[in-house]
Amino acid sequence: MSLPAADIGVIGGSGFYSFLDDVTEVTVETPYGPPSDSLVVGELAGRRVAFLPRHGRGHHLPPARINYRANLWALRSLGVRQVLGPCAVGGLRAEYGPGTLLVPDQLVDRTKSRVQTFYDGEPLPDGGRSNVVHMTFADPYCPVGRSAALAAARAHDWDAVDGGTMCVIEGPRFSTRAESVWHAAQGWSVVGMTGHPEAVLARELELCYTSLTLVTDLDAGADVGEGVSHAEVLEVFAQNIGRLRGVLFDVIGKLPETGERDCLCADALMGQDPGIALP
Repeated sequence: MSLPAADIGVIGGSGFYSFLDDVTEVTVETPYGPPSDSLVVGELAGRRVAFLPRHGRGHHLPPARINYRANLWALRSLGVRQVLGPCAVGGLRAEYGPGTLLVPDQLVDRTKSRVQTFYDGEPLPDGGRSNVVHMTFADPYCPVGRSAALAAARAHDWDAVDGGTMCVIEGPRFSTRAESVWHAAQGWSVVGMTGHPEAVLARELELCYTSLTLVTDLDAGADVGEGVSHAEVLEVFAQNIGRLRGVLFDVIGKLPETGERDCLCADALMGQDPGIALP
């Protein structure tokens, strides 16, 4: 049976696909195991969009157990070539308090146990084996997607921060006070748990990837009070989910058609042979 087609993917929570038209739920098999959940495909702003809950429905997958490779492979299998990755983060500067929307342009990986490449030379269940690929990753996010996200935020009267560094930690615990102060001292902007390896895996599949980070707590201020709690994160995210969803829907309408991509993401594998056929 053929899979429904989509050209834009959103990896987020279930609250993002309640307004889709003509919804189709589909289970996608991948060489890397099952994705976080089944995907929901529908139409929005005249585009075919596939939504995938990053942590699974019911939020049962901690950050380090998310099958990031399966998630990105499943999206590409449906035809997706541009991915939006909204996520909740902690602010590392006093001016980035709860409710801030930041569209990062840089990333720092401080995770410890995650598989972060498709091209590790390991055999696949179908008998294939990838070559080793050295991926250029100086600029982790799609510049076209970032511009569209910032324009959409402005259209919704949200003064989004243009650029900044997202530090990705292993989780699921939050940072200690010392870690929080150290992250801030490096000049990094926000801290989260899921932005990596999502971004680099998208690049390895020649997908455009744009992160939209919603600050739910002032992480650098954890040296006073009791520190951030999961309840606080959920409360602030719930207060802003409608606004964030509106921005995401607007971004979808601003992204270029798949055949019109002219960014570095579209040809990320140029000159290198991955050794395996991409979907």
